[in-house]
Amino acid sequence: MIDAFRKKSEGLQDKFEARMHKSDWVMPYRLFRPEASGKVPLVVYLHGSGGLGDDNLKQLAFGNIFGTRVWLLPGNQERFPCYVLAPQTDRGWIKYDFSEQPAKELPGFGDGARLALEIVDALRREFAIDEQRIYVAGNSMGGAGVWNIIANRPHFFAAAVICCGGVSPDDGTGSTETPLWDFHGDADEVVPVSSSRDRIAARRKAGGHPIYTEYAGVDHDGATRLAFTEPELVKWVFAQQRLPHPHRL
Repeated sequence: MIDAFRKKSEGLQDKFEARMHKSDWVMPYRLFRPEASGKVPLVVYLHGSGGLGDDNLKQLAFGNIFGTRVWLLPGNQERFPCYVLAPQTDRGWIKYDFSEQPAKELPGFGDGARLALEIVDALRREFAIDEQRIYVAGNSMGGAGVWNIIANRPHFFAAAVICCGGVSPDDGTGSTETPLWDFHGDADEVVPVSSSRDRIAARRKAGGHPIYTEYAGVDHDGATRLAFTEPELVKWVFAQQRLPHPHRL
């Protein structure tokens, strides 16, 4: 399945156009525009640490190949046309104190996540995006970013997909009503599997109903490949629709 994905997705990275968002600093991003009329969904993908930088390329490469290209596969675009946003951060997604080395993780809204949301809001004004069907996904460092972004923009995303999300102060209880599917390999040598287990347990205790898939004997990179080629994932994501909320931000 993974080999087939690589073959089918070859060259899809070229369908993303390069753009820039100017705010506190300049955040490069890539945008895929579907060949569809009317309002369609938007998928936001937060890259892992291999995508760090400002070249506007690496967030589509390395371990990010699967999470950025799966939505663009011809069969998926035919059934589920959507915009795909892949922003690139040079300082992570969550909040850090960079005066310490290594940088210390802090509670609160990460600057990378905040700028990614600024881009989402700008795209909502520019394109015909279905406001009830905006989704967010991320792996590793980007998975930590997803936990952070849903906690700090509750009731906004229709669903979240997280693969081996990095350790951070976000405990998994943010925006518990947001449908969420979390993946992790129990042989992960980069992010301990307890990072997902603890958050999922806390989310369930807080009243959430996340889906959790743990791969036995699978390492960090292997989990990313398996998660984003999971046969039911795309169908599950696009079946989710955000319900109106009286306190939505």
